[in-house]
Amino acid sequence: MKYYSTNRQAPVATLEEAVVKGLAADKGLFMPETIKPLPQEFYDTIETLSFQEIAYRVADAFFGEDVPAETLKQIVYDTLNFDVPLVHVKDCIYSLELFHGPTLAFKDVGGRFMARLLGYFIRKEGKRQVNVLVATSGDTGSAVANGFLGVEGIHVYVLYPKGKVSEIQEKQFTTLGQNITALEVEGTFDDCQALVKSAFMDKDLNEHLQLTSANSINVARFLPQAFYYFYAYAQLKKAGKADNAVICVPSGNFGNITAGLFGKKMGLPVKRFIAANNKNDIFYQYLQTGQYSPRPSVATIANAMDVGDPSNFARVLDLYGASHAAISAGITGAAYTDEQIRETVKKTYEDTHYLLDPHGACGYRALEEGLQPGETGVFLETAHPAKFLDTVEGIIGDKVEIPAKLQAFMKGEKKSLPMTKEFADFKKYLLSL
Repeated sequence: MKYYSTNRQAPVATLEEAVVKGLAADKGLFMPETIKPLPQEFYDTIETLSFQEIAYRVADAFFGEDVPAETLKQIVYDTLNFDVPLVHVKDCIYSLELFHGPTLAFKDVGGRFMARLLGYFIRKEGKRQVNVLVATSGDTGSAVANGFLGVEGIHVYVLYPKGKVSEIQEKQFTTLGQNITALEVEGTFDDCQALVKSAFMDKDLNEHLQLTSANSINVARFLPQAFYYFYAYAQLKKAGKADNAVICVPSGNFGNITAGLFGKKMGLPVKRFIAANNKNDIFYQYLQTGQYSPRPSVATIANAMDVGDPSNFARVLDLYGASHAAISAGITGAAYTDEQIRETVKKTYEDTHYLLDPHGACGYRALEEGLQPGETGVFLETAHPAKFLDTVEGIIGDKVEIPAKLQAFMKGEKKSLPMTKEFADFKKYLLSL
């Protein structure tokens, strides 16, 4: 399979080149030349398959031409060593719990898959050292760092905005050591992302270092996220609720919902998607007006969605031929203030005893307000509520039990390097390595 750039100004790339480079030479994002529909028999019997079996069929459609079957199967099965259960919350609303992996966030799926695929390519090419740069607004850093921890031939640099990720999230990537370095940037997530993108475009850096990205701009990070949309459908089908399925995705950088849209293009029977935003409602405004107007992000209690210029919007545009009408027909939007998010977490906990995290709360509320008669709604619960401990406990006025996996991270000692948001400083640091 060949991969082209959303900007259409770079030569097509192999999967290996797309994964190792991360970003195309023209600053565009890589897209597969074809999206293969899966056969009807797959959907007819999907509820009889395990998560791993489903994921392998989907992975094969994307990566099967470029990775030997046994290797790909091993990567998929090794990545998905945890479940993603569909939990009934109330009426016709279900939560797809994506927080049962090692770092308790949905990004464990993409992070673990990408680490294993990149490791395979590095061994195959006999490369010495690949440097992974990743900007994080919270959960990406921990998922990528833990996915790559101890992988030979790869060093990960996590850039995160100082004071803008929760303490638990920060501990998950600043306490690891080994081949993981945390860089604490004086700025916002958008500043961190700008540093990463500038590094990829810098000739000197690329001559001296083999750089790649593990943000959702990398095809190996975002495409595997399609796996759990198929598994959600399988679980709905098993429960006899698969007709008129609506999936609501808390949206920040838009990699997650883009993976779902790829699933739909492969034939996944989802009626429509809802993109739930916080106050950073750039996509919601685009749906209303047809104008895409990125702006600096603002800090909210749903911090992983604090993105003012979502990278993957370019892929959404590409997928729908830049047609606002087509995008609006397949995706609706919603946006919520911190006050509304708090209100939703509190009321849902009181009414149903289901504890939402601030991001999942946006998804849940959008379904509560936007489902039509006869539809079944699934929202993505993207991280464990304990990752936002102070916020969530403050809202519900109750103690939240911290899972053992998180407690282990909390005991570690934070180690990070301070970094300005100036590219010259970041470049100087990387060249000194």
